Amino acid sequence: MPATPAWPPASTPRLFVDQPLGPDATILLDGPAAHYLTGVMRLKPGAPVKLFDDVSGEWLAEVRDVAKRSVTLGISAHLRPREAVPDLWLLAAPIKKGRIDWVAEKSCELGVARLMPVLTQRTIVDRLNLERLRAHMIEAAEQCGRTALPELHEPIKLDAALRDWPAGRALIFADENGGAPFIEAVKPGPAAILIGPEGGFTAEERAAIRALPQAVGVSLGPRILRADTAMAAAVSLWMAAAGDWGAPSAQ
Repeated sequence: MPATPAWPPASTPRLFVDQPLGPDATILLDGPAAHYLTGVMRLKPGAPVKLFDDVSGEWLAEVRDVAKRSVTLGISAHLRPREAVPDLWLLAAPIKKGRIDWVAEKSCELGVARLMPVLTQRTIVDRLNLERLRAHMIEAAEQCGRTALPELHEPIKLDAALRDWPAGRALIFADENGGAPFIEAVKPGPAAILIGPEGGFTAEERAAIRALPQAVGVSLGPRILRADTAMAAAVSLWMAAAGDWGAPSAQ
């Protein structure tokens, strides 16, 4: 007897929609999303589509109608609730275009809850296109199966971030001058990782960070890492030690 094929298929397109999803809801998509479904994926009425809204989880929909510039979808089933997100913030000094886009994309894929661009004395880039960064995070979430998007914070100066730092949140900062092995700095509870600019922190900034009771300086090994590489390494280490990498995945 042949096996029943999986439904929806693993190849089903998956999209974020910035509108509420729920049982029996009708969703009208236009613009790039509609073009992707009809012009790229060539979907016809009856084809399945997975949708998520960053609030209620992931839903199965099917194409109801295809127009010249829009697609109408109907919700048919709730596939899974919004994921539980590890309470990890990433504070990263902005770096040049392309690399900061990569940081936004990979922070989403790795499971970060909040991305906070932090302006330091040696930060080269002081203006960010947050709309572009959010678009990169949305695309990453669509591809990697996330049902929650990282919160994207407005750029904030380092001294302001330190001044208003939450009492119960650990701050792990990658110190190019060395520090404790990263794994020793990971403790249960809310945490944040701070990655400096390409030129590193100034002595004044390093002293201000270390003066924060919740802060601990860490080493990321014997080699000098680029800022974006340091981000990926640090977040990966935290997720392996205290995040959700040990939990079974829900695909």
